[in-house]
Amino acid sequence: MQIKEIIVVEGKDDTTAIKRAVQADTIETNGSAISEETLKRIQHAQEKRGVIVFTDPDYPGRRIRAIIEERVQGVKHAFLPKAKTIAKNGKGLGIEHAADDDIREALRHVYTPIQNVPNEDDITLEDLMTARLIGHPQAKQRRDRLGEILNIGATNGKQLHKRLKMFQITEKQFGAAVAQLDQEENDA
Repeated sequence: MQIKEIIVVEGKDDTTAIKRAVQADTIETNGSAISEETLKRIQHAQEKRGVIVFTDPDYPGRRIRAIIEERVQGVKHAFLPKAKTIAKNGKGLGIEHAADDDIREALRHVYTPIQNVPNEDDITLEDLMTARLIGHPQAKQRRDRLGEILNIGATNGKQLHKRLKMFQITEKQFGAAVAQLDQEENDA
């Protein structure tokens, strides 16, 4: 599988994992303190070939995404759930620990966020409450699983609403994902 866009990762080990799974070029941020020079390289890559941000599913990874998204318009995003990025010994988390098939699957489900576009198909906060994704004792676990089902990553309640809009998840997609989530809970 060859990827046209340049994939932004956090470090060398992530680059090694990406290149093991697919044919792609990467830019490494070298941690969450992204330099101005790195941001300029990412902007240039976006203008020339496009960029996919593929960071770890933790706070530093989310911070890197936010910084890049704020500075470089139109970047795409790939996500892996935390469970697929845990080291075999349990002492580490990151893209570098993911299986090649999981990396390829995440790259097949890349999203391009759309900013500030009114959508009559918006999912409301009331919808999130009804689906027990906010304001419920099991909300965090349900949000994490919903993020896996929709390939939009794990979020807190506020981020979920924003991310559903950003990735233009329709009411139909949302409803199907919630139904799957409910079915999984009933089967457990």
